[in-house]
Amino acid sequence: MAKLLKAVFAVSKVFNAIAAIALTLMIAVTVVDVFLRTIGQAVVGAYEVIGMICAPFVVGFAIPLSSWNKKHVSMDIVVSRFGSAGQHTFFIVTRIICILLFFFIGYNLLSVGSGFRTSGEVTQMLHIPFWWVTYGVAIASFIECVVFICDIIRVGSEEK
Repeated sequence: MAKLLKAVFAVSKVFNAIAAIALTLMIAVTVVDVFLRTIGQAVVGAYEVIGMICAPFVVGFAIPLSSWNKKHVSMDIVVSRFGSAGQHTFFIVTRIICILLFFFIGYNLLSVGSGFRTSGEVTQMLHIPFWWVTYGVAIASFIECVVFICDIIRVGSEEK
């Protein structure tokens, strides 16, 4: 189990590093575009490039490590009133619901991506295919499922 936890943590860190690089790239494209617009030019397709980078990389790839490190918003007003067993049960039940949710998100995104791929759907200006964006977010969703499974394993090992 320890090897699985280490592997999932490592994959989450790699995804987060990709998200950081993508965010830096988005900032660079935006800065260059704004600068060039002041001298009467523009980066062709900057809006498309930023949109294509944002969804799968900046948003999708940052989620697994955020969940691993518990950096997401948590409302524990009600849960804090439960006993230890109640808190663990609530934690496990919510993680199972999250696993199901992210699995269905990933599955549906793969389905949508397949539709984009077979139809040849591309962006208007640069003709960038849409399918890889949906596949990227789908992969991040499946990694998030594994992170939630690891959360359950970590809680189970804390109880012992």
